[in-house]
Amino acid sequence: MPTITLPARCDRAATEALLPEMVAGLGSGVLHINARDCTQIGQAMLQLLISARRTGDGAVIDPSDALRETARQLGLEAELFDGTARIGVGA
Repeated sequence: MPTITLPARCDRAATEALLPEMVAGLGSGVLHINARDCTQIGQAMLQLLISARRTGDGAVIDPSDALRETARQLGLEAELFDGTARIGVGA
């Protein structure tokens, strides 16, 4: 399972920098995303994480408390952390 580690600050610049790595990783089976050090997360990264969960074999996200709380506040917990790698149409 390929692994990508997110930086502490997951803003638009971090999203753009990680996009090619995520695209490549999603073509190699379930992607593991280590987000344990994430302290700030922006909309662009949230959209990328949701897309990763829905693409190919999907992704498993290991979240920080900050990421989990942001997802909870936005109603995205099930979308990002429901325990399955893929949540999408036909999944």
